[in-house]
Amino acid sequence: MTVIANLLLGVLAVILAAGFGGGLHPAGDSLAVFRVPVAAAMLLVWLIWRPRGPWGALPALFAAAAMVGVIVASVPRVGAGPLRLYQRNLLHTNTAAEQLAEDIRTRRPDVVTLQEVSDRNAALLQMLARDYPHQVLCPFSGWNGIAILSRYPFRPGSDSCSERRSFASARVVAPQGVFRLYSVHLYWPWPHGQVPQRDRLMADLAAQDGPFVIAGDFNMVPWSRTLAELRRASGTQLAGPVRATRWLGGLPLPIDHVLAPGGGRVKRLDRLGSDHAGLWAEIGL
Repeated sequence: MTVIANLLLGVLAVILAAGFGGGLHPAGDSLAVFRVPVAAAMLLVWLIWRPRGPWGALPALFAAAAMVGVIVASVPRVGAGPLRLYQRNLLHTNTAAEQLAEDIRTRRPDVVTLQEVSDRNAALLQMLARDYPHQVLCPFSGWNGIAILSRYPFRPGSDSCSERRSFASARVVAPQGVFRLYSVHLYWPWPHGQVPQRDRLMADLAAQDGPFVIAGDFNMVPWSRTLAELRRASGTQLAGPVRATRWLGGLPLPIDHVLAPGGGRVKRLDRLGSDHAGLWAEIGL
């Protein structure tokens, strides 16, 4: 059993270590999604079998350090700000447009960021046109558009869509301040194409003036290399507390986020026909 335990600890350690390699290969960020359960499994195996010898405590120390890293990377700058944002991946097959419109009207956010705006649910934008007359829709495909809705006007000519699916963007002229808002939808890192999407977003950030607010479905956890790079490039803080917004089997995944210069406070919303929970954020500029 000792040989099996040591082998299992070795395999888990390799997976855990590879999850820190997002800067070398996007597969590292894919593995980082599972950092918490892998580290927990390592600690459990170590507690049951307690390897002996001078290096026996290393697996437990490595797993504990990984868990501490997750906590540090996930600590948001919490504190309600003046700008109210509603974020949701609609799910392209969602037919609950009337229910979604009522939810948004009732909550009265200042701005709305949406992903997977499709032929089935695009009527939502028209339903909200009176309350949110300033809208950007980037119809990358019939099932995967990205949108921004705002009570406040956009600076003329500032709205834009990325070359391929990555983001919709506009400079919002709000009473709380002028800022550039991004609604983003990234792929899973690997084996899918998140890196080119991230690079397009980073290039656009470098070409624009801040402050920035970035919200959407990042398909990535807060402790990933991708989120760290985007936070540095945009000068933003993670609004929190961190909330799981999708569940893979029984595994909760915090992959939808709101980034803002002053951070903010986030509340998880019901799914309302989607496979993602929505987010309500009160953020600071």
